[in-house]
Amino acid sequence: MRNPKKGKSKASKPKAAAAAEADNLMAVDEAGPSSGVPQVWRPGIDPLADDEELDYDPTAYDCLHKFSLEWPCLSFDIVRDELGAPRSTFPHTVFMLAGTQAASARQNCLAVLKLAQLGQGRHGKKQPAKKPAAADESDDGEDSESSDDSSMDDSDDEDSKEPPARLHHRLVPQPCGINRVRSCPQQPGLAALWGDSGSVRLLDVSEQLRQLAGEEEVASKAASNAQVNPLQTHAHTTEGFAVDWSRVKAGRLATGDCRKHIHVWEPQEAGRWQVSSPYNGHSGSVEDLQWSPSEESVFASCSADRSICVFDTRERSKAMLQVSAAGCDVNVLSWNRLVGYMLASGDDEGGLRVWDLRAFKEGGFVSQFNFHRSHVTSVEWSPYESSMLATTGGDNQALVWDLALERDPEEEAALAPQGNAALQEALPSQLLFVHAGQADIKELHWHGQIPGLLLTTAADGFNLFRPSNL
Repeated sequence: MRNPKKGKSKASKPKAAAAAEADNLMAVDEAGPSSGVPQVWRPGIDPLADDEELDYDPTAYDCLHKFSLEWPCLSFDIVRDELGAPRSTFPHTVFMLAGTQAASARQNCLAVLKLAQLGQGRHGKKQPAKKPAAADESDDGEDSESSDDSSMDDSDDEDSKEPPARLHHRLVPQPCGINRVRSCPQQPGLAALWGDSGSVRLLDVSEQLRQLAGEEEVASKAASNAQVNPLQTHAHTTEGFAVDWSRVKAGRLATGDCRKHIHVWEPQEAGRWQVSSPYNGHSGSVEDLQWSPSEESVFASCSADRSICVFDTRERSKAMLQVSAAGCDVNVLSWNRLVGYMLASGDDEGGLRVWDLRAFKEGGFVSQFNFHRSHVTSVEWSPYESSMLATTGGDNQALVWDLALERDPEEEAALAPQGNAALQEALPSQLLFVHAGQADIKELHWHGQIPGLLLTTAADGFNLFRPSNL
């Protein structure tokens, strides 16, 4: 929302109402109370006067943290842990993998991370503090409370009674920049890395994850370096971005490159994989792919040839289904794990489309939104709510959508006295939350064990947040 200018501040929009849509941009510095009536500010649409700055309502988030590595990361993945699910009690602990894009190839690494003591800070409605004597905290493991430290900055008040959040890490050197990284669902320590050198490398970082799980104090820089030899490497004819592990058949992997080639990796004995010959279907760069959440032989892919294909591994010569999905490159797609016939795609002109595979045909999308002001860089369905998904775009926004929402004018009027900003009619009813404040957002993921928790990566680092209206 807009405030008269008082000092340097970055980022965000107003609080969201739990039953309707919400808009907010993230601020990383502290801001005082707003004066006047708050108004929703839309990036790329609304101007910002010289005497105005952007502010946000901390109660719009249950938590909000930011952190960064030495180099930006184009891609990351959240690692499934053994701390239980679903869990909601703060502080949280999160494990993840991230691949760097350094200034020179030799400076790159796969970062194996543990984010510990992730508390609420000044955000959201406070939960009762945990009793320190409890050694068997079943919800979030061994951590107690949190906020941020020198490695992890966050928008907490100085008054916070929470201990600082901690960033634990192991850095595994890599010979090239990492375009995409994915953790195997059945074996979280098994990572697939798509390198900008044109090769896909499989690494086992289970030992590094085990070390981090038992680590209480952040290790020294020397102790944080780790050498891990790849289990297998496969060279495509050029670099690529598309990679996904099957959630139905353990160890099965698919990779796609910028020269339209898709290969399926079949696990063999002795920790090896057999890589197939290319699948035929696309005529342009394969931008993204996803395995079916229920059928072990089926996967979908999207391409710069403007199409979405559905393949069956028993037939490499052609796609089982192929649909022209946009008037431009189709950048990303996501297969709904809770409703197996729903697919979402994001394109180069900012369009989000939702498809029903039971009636999959050109122009047959069931929903379409054009709220992003630039290309869509990531899309992912919520693992807990079948109608909810999130997107990121080149307009530096991360959006949360709920396809089940409809506008309720009476409820909006009732919430207005509580300080909520007036919502423009142009805002889609299904737009639940808007998060901003990062530069060049590349990827977003929901946490599979902490409902509502989202992570994003951008040129200026990572954000971890949970909207208060989810």
